[in-house]
Amino acid sequence: MPPANSPSSPGSADSPAAPSPSAPPAAAGGGNDAIDPLDGRLIRLLAEEPRIGVLECSRRLQVARGTVQARLDRLQAKGVIGGFGPEVDPAALGYPVTAFATLEISQGQGADVRAHLVGVPEVLELHTITGHGDMMVRIVARSNADLQRVIDRVVGFDGIVRSSTAIALENPVPYRILPLVDQAAAE
Repeated sequence: MPPANSPSSPGSADSPAAPSPSAPPAAAGGGNDAIDPLDGRLIRLLAEEPRIGVLECSRRLQVARGTVQARLDRLQAKGVIGGFGPEVDPAALGYPVTAFATLEISQGQGADVRAHLVGVPEVLELHTITGHGDMMVRIVARSNADLQRVIDRVVGFDGIVRSSTAIALENPVPYRILPLVDQAAAE
C-alpha cells in the first residue's frame, strides 16, 4: 500500500477517481490488456504484504519507485485495484454463521429491495442472479437462532415474495484472487 504521505495514496485528494460504474467491462476471452507480469507481481506483493510501502515495493520488484507509483495509479484508475482496506473476519466480530439467501422479488421492485437490503448490516453482499431467484445475498449472524432474526429482517419487505436460505458449513476455498491475477498476468 502506498504510504499515507504519498501523493497518490488511497483516500488522498490526488488519488485517481474510481472508474464509472457504467464503464464497459474488459472484453471476454482472447488476450488481456488489463495487467502484465510486473502488474501481477505488484498485486501479489501487495496482497501478501498489504502494509508495504511504495519504496519497499520498488526495491523488492527491482524497478523505480516512480514505476511502482505509476502502476498503482493506473491499476486503480482501471478498477483492477479497488482499495487498500483491511480484511475483516465477520466471525472475529462475533458473527460466525454465514448463510446464502436466494430472493425472489416482485416485478419492478429491484431498486426498493436493494435499498432495503443495504440497510441490513448483516447483509455482506448482494448479487442479482439468473435462475430460480432474482437476488442472492450473503448474510452473517451471531448464531443459528440469530440467523432467524436476520432472515426475518431481510425478507420483512413487501417487495420480497419468497426466499430460500442455505447455511454455509465450512469455507474450504475462501475468497481468493491471486490465482486469477497470475493467470491474467501470464496472458
